[in-house]
Amino acid sequence: MDMTALARNWWALAIRGAAAIIFGLLTFVMPGVTLAVLVLLFGAYAIVDGIFNLVAAFRSHGGEQPRWLLALEGLVSIAAGIVTFTMPGLTALVLVYVIAAWAIITGVLEIVAAIRLRHDIPNEWWLVAGGVLSVIFGLLLLAAPGTGALALVLWIGAYAIIFGALLVGLAFRLRREQSEMRAEFRRAA
Repeated sequence: MDMTALARNWWALAIRGAAAIIFGLLTFVMPGVTLAVLVLLFGAYAIVDGIFNLVAAFRSHGGEQPRWLLALEGLVSIAAGIVTFTMPGLTALVLVYVIAAWAIITGVLEIVAAIRLRHDIPNEWWLVAGGVLSVIFGLLLLAAPGTGALALVLWIGAYAIIFGALLVGLAFRLRREQSEMRAEFRRAA
């Protein structure tokens, strides 16, 4: 993505950051509810995903993916959903590991994006800081998953607030860059 496209869509980063801040604040207000909702949403998603995979397997006509593989994927998803509803504590622990992996991977990708864009945008450290924060958060989750699911929900909330604030900061920096580019364009015309 080049600087122009990034600056033109600064508002998308601002909305993403605001959503992260709101999510983070809600985790502090209702940590128990947040954990329960995360687990139940995953369970519901897994069951629905499994049902759609089974329907696709029985309705397919042997395209790219063999029908039995799609059916197996559907059964595994449904089983994961059932396990989620019958053993939510175990699911919460697994969810912690999934969130940790997600945070580490997205953090590394954000750092790589900042390095690639360092010549195109000034103050790319906003994106680097967000990426580093994501990696640190993921490593902390991996290092201490058993400290309690509610404590991890609060970590997730703190991470979301800080990461959201960094995205909002980057968005407004990009907005200013876009305004400067427009002014430069008008002067040149």
